Amino acid sequence: MPTVTVKLYSVLFKFFLKRKLLTLIDAAIDPYGIAIRPDEAVAAANPSFSDDGVATKDLHIDPLTPLSLRIFLPDSALVSPKSVPNLRVRVPKGAPGGAGVYGGYLPESSGRNCRKLPVILQFHGGGWVSGGSDTVANDVFCRRVARSCDAVVVAVGYRLAPESRYPAPFEDGVKVLNWLAKQANLAEWGRSLGNKRSGGGGGGGGDGRRLQIADGFGASMAEPWLAAHADLSRCVVLGASCGANIANYVAQYSAKAGKLLDPIRVVAQVLMYPFFLGSIPTPSEIKLSSHSYLYDKSMALLVWKLFLPEAEFSLDHPAANPLNHAREVALKYMPPTLTITGEHDWMRDRAISYADELRKVKIDAPVLDYKDSIHEFATLDALLKTPQAQACCEDIAIWMKKYISLRGNELSY
Repeated sequence: MPTVTVKLYSVLFKFFLKRKLLTLIDAAIDPYGIAIRPDEAVAAANPSFSDDGVATKDLHIDPLTPLSLRIFLPDSALVSPKSVPNLRVRVPKGAPGGAGVYGGYLPESSGRNCRKLPVILQFHGGGWVSGGSDTVANDVFCRRVARSCDAVVVAVGYRLAPESRYPAPFEDGVKVLNWLAKQANLAEWGRSLGNKRSGGGGGGGGDGRRLQIADGFGASMAEPWLAAHADLSRCVVLGASCGANIANYVAQYSAKAGKLLDPIRVVAQVLMYPFFLGSIPTPSEIKLSSHSYLYDKSMALLVWKLFLPEAEFSLDHPAANPLNHAREVALKYMPPTLTITGEHDWMRDRAISYADELRKVKIDAPVLDYKDSIHEFATLDALLKTPQAQACCEDIAIWMKKYISLRGNELSY
């Protein structure tokens, strides 16, 4: 059984979540249409490689919506400054261990001064109504993933309900995927143009001038961290709770889009305790109906009523129950899928059933079921330091490296 601490946290979580949901349902919205919700602890972006060796920066890629991104760059992406004179890492005086602010890169020499890393597109949980790419819990989790998987993590701060109902978060996921494809193409165009200006080959631009890709207002269009370090042919989508629903939709979209997303290739997805529901109860929903942790049926219904348009509300809606629509989706084209579940998660069985459907069409779709664990056991702020949470991150890295490692250059599992 879960520990006393987890049980107490679950009781408090359900109490405050129910109050929040009832407040939102009572239309506690200001005149400008912004829902009044409690402030969440936010971690400031930090472009320096601090003690954990991960630098972060925030981006807003759509001026018309609050859609935001946070990039997590591990220091393993950098070649030693001693060996590469052009590597622009500014080291403040007295900085411990040589940690400094990462200032970008020189496009014409980016092939020599940095490593290309796989990209993990991450979607946070929060029951559609809370959470963000910059919350403390999500920041800690993404840093852990960036280090353990040796990858660039792009966390998506999608639009929240009830201001933005279905399909807004799904559209945000697709928008970010298309934006990443644009970034990869801009970076490739910049490198080829740089080679032409330098005489076709020598990789450095003899006059030492920096190549700047800019829009009509002089603002940089190519994101330097991604242009220098992102290998989007090794892209993984990862989501927790409702974020797993978005990740699964994005994976489906990438499978349908195919070469239209070049050079992006989604090689795997990780669904952490997906927020799947349905009108016919599963054994876990029946078993845990009277003593569920974090979520029970009544609160799940409240969440989905806030998220789905009133005219479309149904527990068998495609966003809520992919099993009900599995035949409409070409599951055989889905990427390898790792599903994470907890023994005491009310939604556990539905996630396992979805993985079963993927295995029926010969997709690599293992399930890792963690003993004495509850919903969001590896991503909630109060549970991040538990042994299960740390083991989960390590297990994800081990499985993921089968698909993101460059055989012969990196350790392959």
